[in-house]
Amino acid sequence: MAAPSPLTVSSLPEEDRYRLLVEAVTDYAIYMLDADGTVTSWNPGAQRFKGYRADEIIGQHFSRFYAPEDRHAGLPERALAIAAERGQFEGEGWRLRKDGTRFWALVVIDPIRSADGRVIGYAKVTRDLTERRETEAALRRTQEQFRLLVQGVTDYAIYMLDLQGRVVSWNAGAEHIKGYQADEIVGRNFSTFYRAEDRALGTPERALATVLQRGRFESEGWRVRKDGSQFWASVVMDQVHDDDGKIIGIAKVTRDVTEKRQAQQALEAAQASLFQSQKLDAIGQLTGGVAHDFNNLLMVILSSLRLIDRRGGEADPLLRKWVMTATRAAQRGAALTQRMLAFARRQEPSPERVDLGALVRGMSDLLQRSVGPTLTLTLDTPEDLPPAFVDPNQLELALLNLVVNARDAMPTGGPVRIELAARQVDASEGSLPAGSYLSLAVIDTGEGMDDETLQRAMEPFFTTKGIGRGTGLGLSMVHGLAAQSGGRFLLTSQPGQGTRAEVWLPAARAAADSAAAEPRTASGTPAIDAALDPRQPLRVLLVDDDALVLESTAALLQDLGHQPSCASDAPDALRLLREDPAAFDLVMTDQAMPRLSGAELLAEVQRLRPGLAAIVASGYVGHTPGTLPEHAVRLDKPFDQEQLIEAIRTALERGGGR
Repeated sequence: MAAPSPLTVSSLPEEDRYRLLVEAVTDYAIYMLDADGTVTSWNPGAQRFKGYRADEIIGQHFSRFYAPEDRHAGLPERALAIAAERGQFEGEGWRLRKDGTRFWALVVIDPIRSADGRVIGYAKVTRDLTERRETEAALRRTQEQFRLLVQGVTDYAIYMLDLQGRVVSWNAGAEHIKGYQADEIVGRNFSTFYRAEDRALGTPERALATVLQRGRFESEGWRVRKDGSQFWASVVMDQVHDDDGKIIGIAKVTRDVTEKRQAQQALEAAQASLFQSQKLDAIGQLTGGVAHDFNNLLMVILSSLRLIDRRGGEADPLLRKWVMTATRAAQRGAALTQRMLAFARRQEPSPERVDLGALVRGMSDLLQRSVGPTLTLTLDTPEDLPPAFVDPNQLELALLNLVVNARDAMPTGGPVRIELAARQVDASEGSLPAGSYLSLAVIDTGEGMDDETLQRAMEPFFTTKGIGRGTGLGLSMVHGLAAQSGGRFLLTSQPGQGTRAEVWLPAARAAADSAAAEPRTASGTPAIDAALDPRQPLRVLLVDDDALVLESTAALLQDLGHQPSCASDAPDALRLLREDPAAFDLVMTDQAMPRLSGAELLAEVQRLRPGLAAIVASGYVGHTPGTLPEHAVRLDKPFDQEQLIEAIRTALERGGGR
């Protein structure tokens, strides 16, 4: 007997093949309804989705799968009516499982018609799309959150460009920074934000080409707002790709970093100013040290010249001429040291009555050399002006600064004018106390300054000359001198029309202090015998670590009739004082000495001999480190015999005489 043929799907009757197909599908609910909507068949997919077994649902109306609100709205009936009328119904919505839970369903209903066209039932296919719907909803939420995030950022302009550089999106930050609303800028090319000169150079096109070629572009530069104002922008551009990796646009992020840039520039300027200040301080320290030794040498030279003149000058006019020439040269060296110390701010102001006309005329050669041959220096210095009350050394430095500034403002040359005038201020002005003043003005016809530069010109460390060409302290020092002296500094300028720098100084009062009442003269020798009675010689303890200075100062004292006892350092001086504390009427000491300074020596002297008259001679000129006793007199090196006499007289008065 032959074996039976193997059973295959193709060998089954057609209706069995369709049944097997429907029964095998588990991802779709496939079932039949009669013309009234009653369930007449049920596949495993329907059982899996909806939870009903076939015996539980066949014969039940399909509306039980709808939510109560949908049944109340007649949605099941409308679905059947649309299917019968249009040949198919397709929709999505919530459906109910047997356990009451809901799922999101994709529903397709097709009518089943008889041979004569009557609807005799419906084929219904349902798919559970809950997971896909949740995924899509999550994606929409993420996209909305991202949109809200981008729109919520106001410190950054975040927007998209197409591949031609046209704006296709615009966030609130872009509107805030650039000033355009979305409907004003979307569709326009991003080159709108560039300055005209940058567009002429092709800067936007290069940026676009770079990001398209390399994937990213980053830079900083000036950009333009809608109102035409400019800001310094930090710009980043990145490619945007679709899921297949194709470039579909460019993401552009712009930030306004104008304040950050200004802060950075201010920091760099401060660092440069600090460097200049440190250099100035180093020069000051170096100058102070050199000045001590330099002034000691000048002290020896001037003392020796003085003694040579005393011994032989009266008998030999030619010798006196040579001595006076050498003396003037040494005095110029001392003045140069004072100017260097004033520049380095190591000299305390010492105001006195100053003939401004004489001062300016005396500096004319120096000023002319400073401005060079291309500039013409003219002076307007009336002879009948009253004296001013000011530190002459600091005023000389201020005048030199103003003339050098005028020179720098006139690179091609021209006239520089110095004017002196008397000024009067009444009580109604208010900016200065009422009274008489002298003005010293330096006027050039150079480049001038705009309002912004003029407003900052007197700020410390502000300079337009560039690093290495100026400290930025010149005008601030002039301003400080004028204010410290009780006057003011006026600066007026216009671009292309030059600058007028004017220092106002108070006129010296007629009843000035006796020490400042008579201007010091550069030459002339008062009667020393009348100034100090040589019949009452002083016993002087003289201390200096420089042998030459010690010897020359002792000679000056001896020439005045005094009796110096010399010591080369503080311990040697203390030994002499301890041997006989009453043996001395005056102690005169150098300040900068090894082992013990002059100040330290005088502190010990006060313990051994309270109230002993004391003079401290310092080569630092106006700068005496250390704390001195109140009655001690400071005497700056180099000093002449007249200054020594005055210091001795003052020391005796403060120390209670002999």
